[in-house]
Amino acid sequence: MSPPNDRMSPEERRAGASLASIFALRMLGLFLILPVFSVYAKTLPGGDNLALVGFALGAYGLTQAFFQIPYGIASDIFGRKLVIVVGLLVFALGSFVAAWAPDMTWIIVGRVLQGMGAISAAVTALAADLTREEHRTKVMAMIGSSIGLVFALSLVGSPILYGWIGMAGLFIMTGVLALAAIVLLLKAVPPAPAPHGHEKLPLRRVVMDPDLIRLNVGIFVLHVVQMAMFVVLPHALVNHGGLEAAAHWKIYLPAVLLSFVIMVPAIIAAERKDKMRPIFLAAIALLVVVQSGLLIYSASLWALALWLVLFFVAFNVLEATLPSLVSRTAPSSAKGAALGVYNTTQALGLFVGGAAGGYIAQNFGDNAVFAACTGLVLVWLVVANSMNFPQRRVTAAATQTA
Repeated sequence: MSPPNDRMSPEERRAGASLASIFALRMLGLFLILPVFSVYAKTLPGGDNLALVGFALGAYGLTQAFFQIPYGIASDIFGRKLVIVVGLLVFALGSFVAAWAPDMTWIIVGRVLQGMGAISAAVTALAADLTREEHRTKVMAMIGSSIGLVFALSLVGSPILYGWIGMAGLFIMTGVLALAAIVLLLKAVPPAPAPHGHEKLPLRRVVMDPDLIRLNVGIFVLHVVQMAMFVVLPHALVNHGGLEAAAHWKIYLPAVLLSFVIMVPAIIAAERKDKMRPIFLAAIALLVVVQSGLLIYSASLWALALWLVLFFVAFNVLEATLPSLVSRTAPSSAKGAALGVYNTTQALGLFVGGAAGGYIAQNFGDNAVFAACTGLVLVWLVVANSMNFPQRRVTAAATQTA
């Protein structure tokens, strides 16, 4: 039987579930828009300009990248919950502006405002504050898994909801979900630790720390690969798998759910048995296998389904362990700042992955995208192999139990 210290406390479980729900409420609103936005844009003045449509979609990621570090630093100084509330209010305002927007210009304004509600760093820093190190990756896994799950659900629900309430209704729903997340934050999330105040810690120390750089390289590569891969994968599902676009959720949803089942033992081994290094490196290696597999053989629906399951296993493990490692590696007084830098590189990875994936596919073909992703992940594997992994700290309770 596991000693009491090896189990998550009720407060840790409540913090993990509520913060994952906050992430899910916010991301569900965003993901619901993506599958149908290009169709809706054609009904607006300026919506026939594909450059404007692309910018409207990408504006969110760019402003997210710009504001993550300031929000993270502000959460170190003024407190996590205050910053999260402000960010969710700004995000909700952007949603309501986009719902009202009479043309593409105002849609872009709304998307920029949505991106300015950059709460990811503050939420993950709060999750780190409210959990012990031996359980932190499990909480990060809950948050990461919620994102994957709502992405899969949005692929199913978006066309149905769009038919019922239209794009304006989807944007209004997004704003309402953000306001609901504020209520959840204030009512369900345990009290946050006091802010560190204006303690002097140069941002340069956070940005230039070698191990934090390696982790930031990791999240950048992970999301470059994710976006580049999904630029071409839907075409492969249609052309090689014989699956119409409206039915793609039949592959995505089971793949995501099955990956969660496989991921859980890996996360438990990483935390309880202090196997973070081998699990982390194995997940990157699995990502190499997936991209190589897509390059070598993706000519059947079963092959594509297999690669997708393995991709989501690797992705979810890495999505959970990376922010946990950042929170352990960063100085305690600059945890929010470090996670701000981390989330900035994540947002840049999403932007670069989409742009580069589209360019490579357009000029060199789909297989060139998988080849480029394989090479990029191999570089990451070499970088990660030289990283110093923080050791699990033994708490006082554990020492007494021993």
